[in-house]
Amino acid sequence: MKKEYPRITYGAVYFRKSNPPREDWARDYAQAAADGMNMFRHWFLWGAIERKPGVYDWVEYDEHLALAAKNGMGTVIAEFADCVPEWFYHGHKDCFCMSRTGVQAPYSGLSASCAVGGFVPGGLCLDNPKTREYVERFLRALAGHYKGHPGLFGYDVWNECNFDGDMCFCEHTQQAFREWLKAKYGSLDALMKAWYRYGYESWEQVEAPRFTEQHPQCLDWLLFRKENFYRQYDWKVNILRSVDPDARITNHGVAATLDYTYGNGNDDWMAAEQAESYGLTWVMGRKGTEPWKQWQAMDLVRAASRGKPFWHAEMQGGPLWLQPQVIGRTKDDGRVATAEDVRLWNLVSLAGGARGILYLRWRSLLDGPLFGSFGLYANDGLPNDRSRAASQIAKWANGPATEALFAAKPVRADVGIIVLDKIQWFNKLVQQAGPQKFYSLCQWGIYRAFFDSRLQADWVHFKDIDEYKILYFAYPIQLDAADARKLEDWVRRGGRLICEGLPGYFGDGGKVGTVQPNNGLDGLFGVTEETVEFMPDLGDAIEFDALGVQGVPGGLFRQAYRTAGAKALGTYPDGAAAVTVKRHGDGMAILIGTFPSEGYHRTSSPAVRELLGKLLELAGAASAIDTLQGDVTARLWEGDGRRFLWILNHNREAQTARIRVNDCRTVSIGAVYWGATDAARTEGQTVLATVPGKDAVVVELKR
Repeated sequence: MKKEYPRITYGAVYFRKSNPPREDWARDYAQAAADGMNMFRHWFLWGAIERKPGVYDWVEYDEHLALAAKNGMGTVIAEFADCVPEWFYHGHKDCFCMSRTGVQAPYSGLSASCAVGGFVPGGLCLDNPKTREYVERFLRALAGHYKGHPGLFGYDVWNECNFDGDMCFCEHTQQAFREWLKAKYGSLDALMKAWYRYGYESWEQVEAPRFTEQHPQCLDWLLFRKENFYRQYDWKVNILRSVDPDARITNHGVAATLDYTYGNGNDDWMAAEQAESYGLTWVMGRKGTEPWKQWQAMDLVRAASRGKPFWHAEMQGGPLWLQPQVIGRTKDDGRVATAEDVRLWNLVSLAGGARGILYLRWRSLLDGPLFGSFGLYANDGLPNDRSRAASQIAKWANGPATEALFAAKPVRADVGIIVLDKIQWFNKLVQQAGPQKFYSLCQWGIYRAFFDSRLQADWVHFKDIDEYKILYFAYPIQLDAADARKLEDWVRRGGRLICEGLPGYFGDGGKVGTVQPNNGLDGLFGVTEETVEFMPDLGDAIEFDALGVQGVPGGLFRQAYRTAGAKALGTYPDGAAAVTVKRHGDGMAILIGTFPSEGYHRTSSPAVRELLGKLLELAGAASAIDTLQGDVTARLWEGDGRRFLWILNHNREAQTARIRVNDCRTVSIGAVYWGATDAARTEGQTVLATVPGKDAVVVELKR
């Protein structure tokens, strides 16, 4: 029988073979359990376990599972088949991925995250049958050895769910690509027509492109690589489940669907599909501590999990030293974490819906380039102010007083921001001038415009748009005909769309449409393109006026329209139509000819927030709560007929917050779940709260 999830999974990544010292293990487990932790994850490194072919050394790992059982904790086994034994590296170099230039297994390196050898650039090629044979043997031995162990909870598969985008070009992967193409196109003639390559005599002549340009074969290669990766991921999961069907399967990515799907396969939705719980690595010292960043990551992974539990699977608990991501940032921007930081980061993740917190180090590594980094406890394993703050959260979240609170979940927002990751791939291919992340900047920019307006917006995968009535589509420049039809059908059935410029400008295979908007979207929006300008280096000069808002910054590209059934809502300085709306019964299609999302990311202009508010009003959006006062973030939860309000303060100074609950005339405070008992009161439909610095107030609302 599968073990039940704790109400809130709480713990850390602990053993990485070289760290921590063995003499401290028993003491550390006892400390973790006393502090309210219920889960450790360890790296089970193939290269450290199978010392000789078929000869396995489980001794140290066995000790950890025994300590977990003794202390009432669970163990998540992180399978690390990509850490290979030295005998395998030297004897089977054909089993590793090949680079674009034909380089295969250049050396066996050491991981910065565990100081253990056997990590080979590019990793293993699981399209190679021989590789699969050895990896399957290890995974079966691993699951068979720990099946039924009282200290086992489950398996974390394929750490951070991504691959090296420059791999693999070996013949085994080339053949897998050909089979994928056969299934897609059906015939060699159809492939030649689609790829504009007319001289193939056989499928064996078809090769993966070793260049990156906006051509169909490059788009096919990117999609194949991602689908192939997740097929291999499922293969690993199925092996583990076949041996131990009672173990839980979990995994975690890096909340990177918006910026690293291109080339690296970071697709949070696909990664979450096969696992029973999902999660994310999110390190504030690397990402930055601007409040919106952690919130958008939690919202992204909650959406991708589609109702499954998700964990903040790797959270920072201590300092981060001389890493490239932190150089040039201030000391208090996550570089030196305080107890107050740890408390706030926990509360944000929990308020965002996370059902687990695991620190990426229980205590810091003592060797390698990541020495002294991330650890929640001191380098010697003893408690400190940060660990005491974590312990307070762990005991509170799993205590009897919060049972009703954590039976509830964040409410769905009234507005969704569309996620269509293949636009990111295309954006990367088309950008020959440099490494700009236009797609990412627009997605982050519009999320932050909502966030700074104190409005909740959910991330919505394009597959799931039917679940929302109001959607915002930032940077929609590449849409296949099927995507365009899906969007049009959604609007005609009553959906209300706010869309930025150049919708579907590039259609199937990346081909530019001769009529713009492309693929029939001219009828949806009721406009045709009058002019278009592709000058992103001059995009900071783009402005427009709309709905009485002056000087709204656009960005990147500029598309102007002739109306053909739509109504103009705004213009560029030269009088050309910049913003239009066309109604379709109860549905509505609003089109903005440029990218205020990117403009907001660049300028934080209040004009963007003002226009966004007016567009949402036009679309009929309604928020469950409104923040009337205070630099705070508020989220509403509901469950079992009960309602809870989280109010979080990212500032060092206390904030006085006024939050209006919009669906009732009066509201009262029930239990106070976090904060002083007198922290909140009500006036009519408004909650007034005093929220201490880097802290929160969590209360039940009564109507």
